Amino acid sequence: MQDLLTASALVLVLEGALWALFPDAMKRAAARAMTLESGMLRAAGLAFAVLGVFIVWLIRR
Repeated sequence: MQDLLTASALVLVLEGALWALFPDAMKRAAARAMTLESGMLRAAGLAFAVLGVFIVWLIRR
């Protein structure tokens, strides 16, 4: 459970850093995401989730 909380906190750190360092680019990215179809966003989210699980598996093996 501690690993899950640590990972969640790191996501917040990275997300916050991106918004703090590149606010205009993040606004453009969010606006662009609004124009994409839900299926495309779902597929991209699934791909990133699978990639993340694979990276964790590589680190932890």
